[in-house]
Amino acid sequence: MRLFLALWPDAGTRAAIAGWQQAWSWPAAAAPVAPERLHITLHFIGNVARERLPQLVPGLQLAFEPFEFILDRAAVWPNSVAVLEAQQPPHALGQLHRRLGDSLRKLELPVESRPFRPHVTLARRARGAVPPARNAGVPWRADHGYVLAESLPGGSGYSILERFGGASVQL
Repeated sequence: MRLFLALWPDAGTRAAIAGWQQAWSWPAAAAPVAPERLHITLHFIGNVARERLPQLVPGLQLAFEPFEFILDRAAVWPNSVAVLEAQQPPHALGQLHRRLGDSLRKLELPVESRPFRPHVTLARRARGAVPPARNAGVPWRADHGYVLAESLPGGSGYSILERFGGASVQL
């Protein structure tokens, strides 16, 4: 299983991000991310044996306090990935990332060494993409926790395996 931890937007937030994504001018080679796949990766875990899942779920359960932020910076990174970022990510988001990293280490799973840069990937192969002239300003209220998700084989999508913390909402 190819696993990751993520913030998954509720339906309204996802629609707002997707609407903003559609306002970009994309080059012909761009591969926009499907709306149902939009998320913020907290930690990419990688390949894990399916048998470990019952051990992982309780080890990744943390207390969760809701927080808010605004996705307000558009960028095309040097690797040609178009993203939407928060100029001022909340302290609570950084703390959640750190605490989940500690949990992953206790479970003897890998933790990325690069600094955490929270973002939603809008498209790949996006060199030359032009964001809309208006500022993004997409609010995200993270009040429904975080998820453990699996990347399905062949790039066919994601499956949410477990939801942690927060209110139960339609994701």
